[in-house]
Parts: sequence; C-alpha cells; structure tokens
Amino acid sequence: MSDYVPQRIVSLQPSATVILRDLNRLESVVACTKYCAEVCPEVRGNTAIVSDSWTAQSQQISDAKADLVIAAVPYQEKALAEILKSGARFLGLAPKSLRDIYSDIAIIAGIVDARGDGLHLIRHMQATIEAVRTQTNGLPRPKVFCEEWGKPLIASQLWVAELVEAAGGEFIGKPGAQTDAAAVRSAAPEVMVAAWCGAGDRVPLEKVIRGRKWENTPAARTGRVYCLKDEYLNTPAPTLLHGLRALAAAIHPERFPQADGLRCISSAL
Repeated sequence: MSDYVPQRIVSLQPSATVILRDLNRLESVVACTKYCAEVCPEVRGNTAIVSDSWTAQSQQISDAKADLVIAAVPYQEKALAEILKSGARFLGLAPKSLRDIYSDIAIIAGIVDARGDGLHLIRHMQATIEAVRTQTNGLPRPKVFCEEWGKPLIASQLWVAELVEAAGGEFIGKPGAQTDAAAVRSAAPEVMVAAWCGAGDRVPLEKVIRGRKWENTPAARTGRVYCLKDEYLNTPAPTLLHGLRALAAAIHPERFPQADGLRCISSAL
C-alpha cells in the first residue's frame, strides 16, 4: 500500500466505520466511537473507543497516532478545534441525500486506495434501491411519516424520504425539519415509522401515539405504526439497504416480507 494512504484512521462516525468495513479497510481503523462499535461490532477487540464528532478530544486522537480522522455532522465548534489540534488530517462529511452518500463512499474509497471496491459498493446500493422501486411501480402510494427524533419532533432526513419513495410511499413533511404533532395529524399519515437516533428499536409506540393524540390517524386506526432500528435509517452508509427493506415491508406488507429491525405497534388503536 502506498505511503500516502492512511494507515491509522480514527472514525468518529458510525457511517464512516461501516463504509470502511464494506470497503474491506477495517484493519486501518485504530479507534472509533462506542456508537461505531454498536453498528459495526467487527471493530471490537484492539480498537480504542474515543469520543464522537460532537465531543471529540485531541488527546485521544493523538494517543491513537492517527494519520486521518473522519467525522460527520453534527459538529460542535469546540470538537472541530480538538480534531484539528490533534494534527491528523481531517475529513468532514455532511451528507443530506443518497447522492451525497454515494459521493462520501467514493471519497473515502479514494483516500484508502479502494476505488474499485467503492464503485462496486455504490453500484450495489443503486441497484438494490432500483430493484425495490421497480417492484413498487404501479402500487398504491400511502402517505408515510418518518421521524428521527421525538422531542422536538423532527422528520427523517432527505435520504429517508428518497428511500420511502423507492419503497412505494409518499413522504410527509419536510425532510430533516422540526414539525409538531398537530401538523402530522392533519396530514393523515397511513404509515408511521419512528427511528429515533440512539434509541435502537425501543421507541414506546403506544405511548407516543396517545401522547400526541394520534389515535385517529389512519396509521393508528389500522395498526400501521412501526419502530425501526435507528441505524437502519440514520446511518448514511450501505446500512440503509436494511432500512429500505424495512420501509418496503411497512409500506407494502402484501409485497415484501417482514424485515429485520422492524417492530409494529401491538394493536390498532
């Protein structure tokens, strides 16, 4: 491997760790966050655990003898200063759309001398998404509300809206924007999906529906309210393909099988 290719990478974001894994470059990761280890357990072992993009500490990065740090939004100005103070090269990611995610994969692949693997990974994601889109062509398009946070109520990101569309649904609201219970209620969603950051698959669906007075929405009346393992929608990496399959199963259960990480509300309300 050429001497310009980083040998000691500190990943402060699960998406970067997953991308490096899928590029067969995980052996270069010498430190990552606890969230990376949860999403990508293959890093456990000799990999040091460090603070994330929001709370980065220069000493931890220096101790890892990093020659590259990869982080992603959200940042704090103080955390960025800490990363730069470490002296390591820094790659900062801020994806919004699937196109941005493909670009991030290509950039990381170029840095770690894995361009061929990167192109293969991008094409695999695109082909999988298009295959699901083809299966949903001509089907009814129910209105879908996806949220990435509960308090305040925040709609899922643009890449989720794109996956919902591919899975045969109509995304409600403005992606990534704060909204409120009344606005969602008035939109009359037919499918609801909660994927709260850091909550895994533990969103209390019944409590949420009652607390927001959503019992009379079409989704709640028919029991089409779901919790989805958050990293399947909130990690902008190939992990999103798990989220796509889960969304397809929630939106068109008559066409797609029950998917890993997807939990339905216990009963219609």
